[in-house]
Amino acid sequence: MNVIQHLWFEKDMEAALRLYTTLIPGSSVNSVTALPADSPSGPAGSVKIAEFTLSDQSYMAIEAGPLDPFNHSFSIMVECDTQAEIDHLWNAFAEGGTIEQCGWVRDRWGLCWQIVPKQLGQLMKNPDPEKRKRVAEAMLKMVKLDIAGLEAAARN
Repeated sequence: MNVIQHLWFEKDMEAALRLYTTLIPGSSVNSVTALPADSPSGPAGSVKIAEFTLSDQSYMAIEAGPLDPFNHSFSIMVECDTQAEIDHLWNAFAEGGTIEQCGWVRDRWGLCWQIVPKQLGQLMKNPDPEKRKRVAEAMLKMVKLDIAGLEAAARN
């Protein structure tokens, strides 16, 4: 059994997948095919289906015109090792998109991403409840997450 996330794009799916797979190491677009039959979304050949991988996660996508826009109910979280990785991904996804609080950014296709440092999970599991609280309060004030600021909040 496999569990595969599936994304519905209104348009420009291939451009989105090129960006995603370029930014995330170990990623690839595995196939893009046109649906050979008429569908509720259009005539044969107008709907595209893709299989792709982001890091070690399998995805499928469809480009089939408008349906429901992406929203916060589904997001892709990327845990980064360094601030440079956070900055790079944040800037790339924010271009043409919308930045949001707490490490969230919505790309130009409307897909929500959470760009977070790996250290955040460790800091939020600290056995000291006061440290966890300081880290959470610091994170909630940030837009793009800052590793040094989170670590400083833990140290206080």
